[in-house]
Amino acid sequence: MQEAQVPVREGREWLRAAALFGIAATTSVFQPAVLIGVPFLLFVGMRGVRGTPMFMAAALAVLIAISGVRDGFWYVERAWAVIVAGWFLAFVVARPEWRFFTRAVGAVLSAGASVAVLISVRAGAWSALDWTITDRVRGGIATLVDSAAVLRGGEALSPTFVTAMYEMAESQLEIFPALTGMASIAGLGVAWWLYARLSRQTSDVIGPLRDFRFNDHYVWIFIGGVMLLATTLSDPLDRVGSNAVAFMGALYALRGAAVFVFVSGGFSWFGYVMTALGLFLLTPVVLGAAMVIGIGDTWLDLRRRAREVAA
Repeated sequence: MQEAQVPVREGREWLRAAALFGIAATTSVFQPAVLIGVPFLLFVGMRGVRGTPMFMAAALAVLIAISGVRDGFWYVERAWAVIVAGWFLAFVVARPEWRFFTRAVGAVLSAGASVAVLISVRAGAWSALDWTITDRVRGGIATLVDSAAVLRGGEALSPTFVTAMYEMAESQLEIFPALTGMASIAGLGVAWWLYARLSRQTSDVIGPLRDFRFNDHYVWIFIGGVMLLATTLSDPLDRVGSNAVAFMGALYALRGAAVFVFVSGGFSWFGYVMTALGLFLLTPVVLGAAMVIGIGDTWLDLRRRAREVAA
């Protein structure tokens, strides 16, 4: 699907990169540094080092890639980052007309399908992967609780608060594939932007929110997820459905926000503050409305209609 290149203000690119870094840092069980550093290394390996700053950044990315205790989680984390970045580069070569988010969403979905195939041909692979990630997340919560007690002079945190933390972690573990997918898209964005900046590319590399879109046929992933949740055939299929709905729902909420920004002509600082307040106070309502708009844009192409009305 070819997408038109739209001139944008380059000065806002770093704000978009910062926002993507925030998403990567808050949504995934994987380290955001790995989701950024490993793709950056692949970009450098394919397109070459251009100047001292890029060489230094590549050296830092190597340190990130090789650091840490080499347990099962270490290998899973880096293998996923390599697969996602590899698919992204494949789309860069095969579909040069695509914009960043089209490539990134396609890369994450393709990487997810690739991993699903690998898991399906090896008995017990999914159970081992699920246990590895669950153990790491629970261990991280335990470490956080112990550290907080030390900072409080040995006084333990409230049992209610600790229980709430573990319950929140358990709910996130149910949809960790969807959260990791979102974080991977964000990590690719930061790595792609960083490579472009260090190689002194002046063209837009991420693109403004108002132009965010992806392949319209991906709506069937969302519909399939809803059908799996509605039929409740088995726990594994129910989890597949919940992850499909969570991942695509987040993308469609973002697409709905893009439609709103396009139609309204952009946000002022007051608009950003009010949006943040709405997300904080009425999260389900705001996200639900944005998702409905995003799904509607799949069939109605609301931005095209807005342009025709304005013409």
